[in-house]
Amino acid sequence: MKRIIHLVSVSGGKDSAATLILALKQFPESTFAVFADTGNEHEATLKYLDYLEQSLGIQIKRIRADFSGRFARRREWVLTRWPEKGVSAARCERAASLLVPSGNPFLDLCMLKGRFPSRKAQFCTHELKTVPLAEYALGFIDTQEVDVWSWQGVRRDESANRAKSQGYEDLTGGLFAFRPIAGWTGQQTVDFVRLHGIKLNALYSQGMRRVGCMPCINASKAELAEISCRFPEHIARIGDWERIVCETSKRGDSSFFPAPDDGRGELRGRNITAYIKWARTFRGGRMPDPQWDEHAPACASSYGLCE
Repeated sequence: MKRIIHLVSVSGGKDSAATLILALKQFPESTFAVFADTGNEHEATLKYLDYLEQSLGIQIKRIRADFSGRFARRREWVLTRWPEKGVSAARCERAASLLVPSGNPFLDLCMLKGRFPSRKAQFCTHELKTVPLAEYALGFIDTQEVDVWSWQGVRRDESANRAKSQGYEDLTGGLFAFRPIAGWTGQQTVDFVRLHGIKLNALYSQGMRRVGCMPCINASKAELAEISCRFPEHIARIGDWERIVCETSKRGDSSFFPAPDDGRGELRGRNITAYIKWARTFRGGRMPDPQWDEHAPACASSYGLCE
């Protein structure tokens, strides 16, 4: 009879923390945890993983996607195919010279794609989370006589894409997906985690509704304004990445977010600086919002964490 391994995908957020607690309560001896580091994480999230390990007495395996093997093929494509599209030899040589792995999964993926992910092309989740986590889970099956239950902190009310998420799926080959909190609300997960004496990621007390990439391509306008006030260094990092991806894209123009303005600014008005400027306005970007001119409050939470 095959042994069952319960593998919890931990993101550093409230939903995966609740899922991990549930798994440990039911299967303390056969529960393992894994975190897929996108390379676009906030340091508070990485610190929170250490806290979870200490508080729950479990080791969380850190994994990262590795795209270094794709760069040689991409350089060859740039040098041989771009000229056919009318790109100058100088631009092709420049882009090819910059197509060198940085060691950061998020940046490397964007350099290879020649663009950043978007809500309609959310390749970041698939390439940086889904694939490496699936490969890690299958590694247990390949080396041991086991079935793997992949516990996922997915809730149906998170988004339209997740509205039809099933609580259980047979993914074949001995791999099963289990989503025990699919029917929960965000507040229920928060309350559940706190009920068990576990703190939440500090970002939830700093105006963030979601914990993941910093920033996430799905971040709301208010979240982006909050990030720009609290964590300007992360906005500056995205600006650096935009310049690199621009240099390695065929169009020579790539931005982290789509255009929020009339397209007359630097990089056609689509860079992170222009987007943050828009995020700190109201009335459709016509008026500056004075609340973002002041220092962010010490605590700001959508889940009652500041009470």
